[in-house]
Order: sequence, then C-alpha cells, then structure tokens
Amino acid sequence: MSWLRALRETARSGLTVERRRLAPVIAARGALGLALVMGFSLAVFGPAVAVSSAFGAFQAAIATFQRSWRPRPTLALASGGSLAVSTFLGYLTGSHTVLFLSLLLLWTFLSGLAWAAGPTAGIIASSNVAIMLVTVTLPTSVATAAGHAAMIFAGGVVQAALIVLLPVRPWGAQRDALADALAAEADYARRLRHDPVAPFDPVPLMTARSAAAVTPRQARRRPAELHGPRRLAERIRPVLASLADPAVGVPAEGPQRDRVRELLAAAGEILDAAAHAIRHGEPVRSTPAAVAALRTPDTGTILGDRAHRAARRLAALLGDVVETAEPRTETSPGEARTNPGEPGPGEPDGRTGASPEEPGTAPTPTPAPTPATSPTPRTRPTLLRLAPFVLARMRAEVRPGSAVLRHALRVSGVTAAGYLLGLALPFGHGYWAPMASVMVMRPDFSQTYARSVARFGGTLVGVALATAVVRTAHPGTYLSAGLAVLCAFGMYLLMRTGYAVSQVCVAAYVVFLLGMEGSGVGQTVRDRVLLTLLGGLLAMLGYALYPAWETPRLRGRLADWLTTSGRYAAAVAARYADPAGPGSPDVREALLAARAARVAWHDALGRAVHEPVRHRGLSHAAAEGAGHALAEFGRAAMLLEAHLPERGAPPLPAAAGLAEALREATERGAKAVRERKAPAWDDLRETVGAWDAEVTDPLLRKAARLLLAALDELSAALADA
Repeated sequence: MSWLRALRETARSGLTVERRRLAPVIAARGALGLALVMGFSLAVFGPAVAVSSAFGAFQAAIATFQRSWRPRPTLALASGGSLAVSTFLGYLTGSHTVLFLSLLLLWTFLSGLAWAAGPTAGIIASSNVAIMLVTVTLPTSVATAAGHAAMIFAGGVVQAALIVLLPVRPWGAQRDALADALAAEADYARRLRHDPVAPFDPVPLMTARSAAAVTPRQARRRPAELHGPRRLAERIRPVLASLADPAVGVPAEGPQRDRVRELLAAAGEILDAAAHAIRHGEPVRSTPAAVAALRTPDTGTILGDRAHRAARRLAALLGDVVETAEPRTETSPGEARTNPGEPGPGEPDGRTGASPEEPGTAPTPTPAPTPATSPTPRTRPTLLRLAPFVLARMRAEVRPGSAVLRHALRVSGVTAAGYLLGLALPFGHGYWAPMASVMVMRPDFSQTYARSVARFGGTLVGVALATAVVRTAHPGTYLSAGLAVLCAFGMYLLMRTGYAVSQVCVAAYVVFLLGMEGSGVGQTVRDRVLLTLLGGLLAMLGYALYPAWETPRLRGRLADWLTTSGRYAAAVAARYADPAGPGSPDVREALLAARAARVAWHDALGRAVHEPVRHRGLSHAAAEGAGHALAEFGRAAMLLEAHLPERGAPPLPAAAGLAEALREATERGAKAVRERKAPAWDDLRETVGAWDAEVTDPLLRKAARLLLAALDELSAALADA
C-alpha cells in the first residue's frame, strides 16, 4: 500500500463513528463521581484544587471503561493512585527543566513498556503522563502539590466507592463474554447446516476463557451460572464439526444429512437460549421443538453408529449447558427438569458416549457441573501479586526487535521533542503538544495515524463549541464546572463509538475546566488547536522515522502458527496410541497455544494490511491462502479430537509414529517458512501412506489425509509468494 493510500485509509478509520450499544447508567455514575469530587473541592479548597481532583476522578472513570476482567473499583484505585504519584513527582521537578525533562523521558519510556502487560495498563500509563503535563502547573509549593496529589487519589477513591455502592449489572462483562461464546457456537451450528466445513473463529472462546479467571475475592462472589458453560462450549465445538463434516460424519445428501441439519438447527436454538439467559441472568427458555428434535427416538435408526454417538453426545452436552446456565434456584419435589440432554424413550444416555473403538460399551452418565463439583476456577493474581509478572514482561521486551521497546523509545523521544518545542514556541501552554503525542501514539502504525487525525479533528470541533458557549453565556465557576461534568458524561457515553467523537467531549471538558480555574479561554483555544496539531504531526513523523512494521514479521507469525498447530495435531494423535480420555491436559494446552498463535497471526495480518511497505516475501494472496490452509489443518486435528478414545480403550500403536511425524514435519516446515521457502512433506506423506495400510478405522484414515492435504495447500500458497 502506498503512503498516500495508507494515510487516506487511516484518516478515514480515525474519523469513523460506529453504532455501539450505549451504557447511559454507567456513564451517569462516572459523571456523578466527577461532580461530587469537583463540588466538594470547589466548596472547600477552591478552583485550582478542584481542577486537580477533577482530572483524578475523570481519569479513574475512564480506566473503569477499559476492557479488563479485573474488578472495576480496583481499576479506579490503580488509576487514581498512579496519577497522584506521577503528578507529585512531576511537581517536585517541574521548576527545573532538565530534571523534569529527565522524569518525563523516564515516565514516558515506562508507559511505553507498560503495553507489554496489555492495552489496559498501556492506556492508563499513557494517560497518566498526559495528565501529569497539565496538573504539574497548578500547585505553588510542595505542600500544595501533596494536597493536589491527595485530591487526585481521592477522585479515584470516590469513583471506586460509587461502583461498590451503586452497582450496575454486576459481572456484566463476564456475562457478555460467556454469552458471546455460546452465541458464536450457535452461529457455527447454523452455518454448518449449509456449509459442513464452515470455519470457526475461536476468539469468543478465548475471550470467555480470559474472563473466567478470577481473583480469590471474585471467586467467592461469582454467580453459579458463570462456572461451567464455557468448558461445555469448548467440548461442543468439535462434536458439531464431526457431526457435520461429510469426510467423517454423514453423506452430503440424503436422510442422514437431513437429520443432522435438524440436530444442528436445534443446537443453535438451545445455545442461543442459554446465551440469552446468561447475558440477562434469566432462566433458560428452550423451544419445545428444539428439545424434541434432540430427543427424537428414531435418530439411532437413521444415523450411522459413529454419527449417532456424536448426536447423543451433543444432546447430553447441550443438556449440561442448559443446567449450568440456569440461575441457582430451589427445585420443588417431584418437579421434572426439561433438559434436551435427557434421553428419549428407548434411547440410552449419551453424556459421555461409548468409546469410538468399542461401540457396544455402555456409556457412564456424568452429572452436570454444580458449584460443589465444578473444577477449581482459573485464578487471577491481585494487583500487588501481579506486579512482579508485569515487571518481568517489561524486562522481557527490552531486547532488539521488540515492537514494544521500539514504541517506548519512539513515544519518549517524540514526547520530549514536543515538550521542548512547546517551551520554545511563543504560544504558551506548551504541554498540549507532548500531551497530544503521548495520547495518540500506539505500538502499531494504523492506530497511531488514525488517532492523530481523530484527535486533531475532535479537538478542533470541541474547542470551537466550548468557546462559543463561553463567549455567549459567560459561565461562572460553578456553571463551568457543571458544563465540564456534562462533557465528561458525553465522553463516557460515546467513547466506544469512535475516538474522534470522544475527543470532541474531552476538548470541551478541558476548556471548561481550565476556564473554571481562570486560564484565558481565548489563549487556550489558539494554543490547543495549534499545539495539538503539532503533537499529532510529531507522532506521525516519529512512527515514519522509527517504525515497527508488522509486514516483515508475517512469515514468523505464520511459522509460529504452523508449529503450534503441528504440536496440537501430534498431541491428539498421541492420545490414540496412549488413550487418556477426552480431557487430556496436553491436548488442551496444545490447542490453547495453537489458538493464541492463530490470533497473533490474524492480528498481525490486520495491521499489515494498512502499512505503506512492500510485502517482503509474503503477498496478500499468499497470506490468505496460507491462513486458509492452516485453518483446515486445525479443523482436521479437531475432528480427530472429537473422537478421542476413552481412558483404558485399546491403544493404536501406529498413532505414535503419526504423532512424531506430524511434529517433526511441521517444525521443519516452519523453518522453511521463515527462510522464505515452500515446505515439503515427503516424510509425512510416507507416514500417512503406511497409516492407511495399518489402520482400518475410516475416520482415522480420512483425518490423516485431511491433515496432509491441508499442508500441501499451504505449500502451494507459499510457492507463489
């Protein structure tokens, strides 16, 4: 992509306004906290302290809107506390340009490295630097600086207290993540009716897994219906795929396919009902038709043996989903549970299903998870215990080639340059340039350029509107404070609709806030617009001169995905040689690693699309073909996982050789991908040929061929790169 086109695309992206579901009650709570802090500060300490406390409460509320699974009060306290420390240290050095510049460089560098801990930490750290540049100009002595820092922290405390006292949809983020995972499974089931080899995006399942990790305090308070459905959704996905795929399931057309379509439609309806129930904390309302479709007695006479077992297992898993998704209520004696997993007349319970190798084995019922029998929840360390892990991640990024290190160096250099230019230019309020730079800069090209354009456009509109109000209405101190709170409410309400929209509210908020403190409004308007433009241009220039392009690293990302996918397929194949049951931890760990590599590849590909650089050995067409091939490879391995033998089933010795061949072949192939060569699979082809001769199970033979065919497709895609 050329530079001109890249600039045009990023500008359009930055100015885009999206339609999103708004949260007016949560926005009103954040604005209430800001109003309480400002009102108290104005009445007791005066406008200068009120401005400091307002920035603390404002930033603490913004922190609670970030995508994080930590308790919202914790985020508010962490934001307020870190901003208070930043402001106090900034004031101690503010009267000495060299000392303050050194602190600014160090603080900005650390804020850049904070992105290693995740976007929430990076955003909070960057905001602290930006607000520090403003608040250090307000105090007049060390004692007043300490008072300002205390009031900033008090703003965070108030916001945290309001979250506790006025809860709005507790566990809402976790409910949404789990409901989205079940809804994605429902959509997958419906798509499989029309496309038996439809792809599945595992991101909702990965998000739900991340949301399921809780701190010890959260574990004691988590609603029971958030405990088990995610694990069941993970087990449902391969069952759906194996039931629908013609290669290992039922024929593409005919009575068996019609029955499978009915089962998939019923599964979609029940999963949607469970998702709605979890999202809103309501009972599951499954449609009678969907329940009847899963319990139809003649399914066993229509479907073949393996497909029938998959259908029974699907019904049992869906029943467990319904049971675990129900809010925990007392059941009256004799009350029957309408459960799609309950067997129909004359049909055995398929909650675990018979071993694929022993069709006649009677299945053993397994009760649905309950709070008493659920596995130990995934734990999330508290903020204090998290600190060593964050420091370790930051240290790990201090290495050549790290995109996070390049971002830290880039943002610290640009911020220092903006600060010095602001001092040198005859505008006054020179901190607006570095503040704009640190707020718009991100580790990737597209976000930095899009946010630069959006910040300038939003600032221009917000300052113009706020200035018009000030010059026509001449608001006093308290009315300016009220208008600032109103702008903050608009920012909280609209911040997810687009960066440009939120910056309109932020710009107006700052104008009213500084007007309340007594700064010249006319001067603020002129300086903010020009210096914000300068800060945005410096950010864009800094990325152009010291970039961290994703395009040259695409082959490495693809090689990582190939390696992890090969290990996942090898782990699955090895379980046939040494049966350990469907819940094998090594298979699970390999699957999670493959998913993480897949998401990293797609994220990198999405960023590379907008970069103004050559593809350097991997064209867009080759990348698309290679991604499709590896997705098919993962799907073939998942089909094998769907029919893993139960613990104690007869082993299949040939599977050990296939597992080793898969692992070695994919590792060699990954090396070839990094070296810009098309990988060859001759050794694996020989192993699959011997596998066909030794193995009689048609599913296992077909799955091995699918794995090899996907790797051949990968080689064909890379051959034309």
